[in-house]
Amino acid sequence: MVGEKDGHRAGLVYVCSLGYCGAHGTDGFIPREALPFIHARPADAARLVRHGFWHEQPGGWLVHGWDEFQESSTETQERRRKAQMAAQIRWAKAKANGHGTDGF
Repeated sequence: MVGEKDGHRAGLVYVCSLGYCGAHGTDGFIPREALPFIHARPADAARLVRHGFWHEQPGGWLVHGWDEFQESSTETQERRRKAQMAAQIRWAKAKANGHGTDGF
């Protein structure tokens, strides 16, 4: 993309797509309808596919290597659930021991 006209746009779109996927728990999938939200045009998507950053999928694109470097949305939900349960247990123990719960 270096040296290509509007290559910098594709770089911005790529970074925005990573944020979109992480925030929405899409496991690296970018639906076609999301292009305006990540500041992308169809030409930017085509450029990212051509350079191997995205892979075309039915209805959108998949970020190359997402599953290698990011946990799945299921794994994220399970990690958050366990952390919430641990916090609830700590709170219950503190309350049972007569400690104030203002710090929680």
